[in-house]
Amino acid sequence: MDEAKVKYRHELKYVSSEMELALVKGRLDHLISLDSHVKEKGIYSIRSLYFDDYDGRCYDENESGSDPREKFRIRIYNGSASKITLELKKKERNKTLKLSCPLTEEQCRTLMKGVPLPMRPDYPPLLQKLLLQMRTRLLRPVIIVDYDRVPYVCKDGNVRITMDKNISASRQLDQFLEPVIPKRPVMEKGSHILEVKYDEFLPDYIKTSLELGTLRQTSFSKFYLCRRFG
Repeated sequence: MDEAKVKYRHELKYVSSEMELALVKGRLDHLISLDSHVKEKGIYSIRSLYFDDYDGRCYDENESGSDPREKFRIRIYNGSASKITLELKKKERNKTLKLSCPLTEEQCRTLMKGVPLPMRPDYPPLLQKLLLQMRTRLLRPVIIVDYDRVPYVCKDGNVRITMDKNISASRQLDQFLEPVIPKRPVMEKGSHILEVKYDEFLPDYIKTSLELGTLRQTSFSKFYLCRRFG
């Protein structure tokens, strides 16, 4: 994915209770649509394998709010290895950018072991960047982040609102591609993460639907929570 063609987006995160999510969901159901990828279930699961270096720089940068910062992850959906994606998430000036490229299962299984693939000129630039950092910074897989997501989308402002539930961590890195993995919750029971992403503006009717007066904004990522409490 060409970084020059991808926009930095605003991203807001809130810690929310089950009741708060239900209230927001009830409002959004009348305003915007669920992402088409959820189909009839209305929810899907996400599992990500995050990388960090020996000094835990990615963790420390999130804790201190460093700007800019970035982190690599490998992502699958619904516990299936049928689609495996390498992603780089960058944070700069309170905006985020996500770059991605596909991985084969064989490539993923090698990277899961912390072993960099041999460099090849035909690899996507993003994969080449990861391999370089695995060699120079000693980036290695450190934590699995697993959760269920309810996603809403809106064309106005290119808005994406996600409700992430059952956020859990696993250190069984070798089981990343298994259908079911051992994991432990990292938030109190009934606590979830609500995320709002948009381009230049957030439509007023969306903003109003999120105004409960009780949502707590947070800067900590799911990666940070899972590293700290998982």
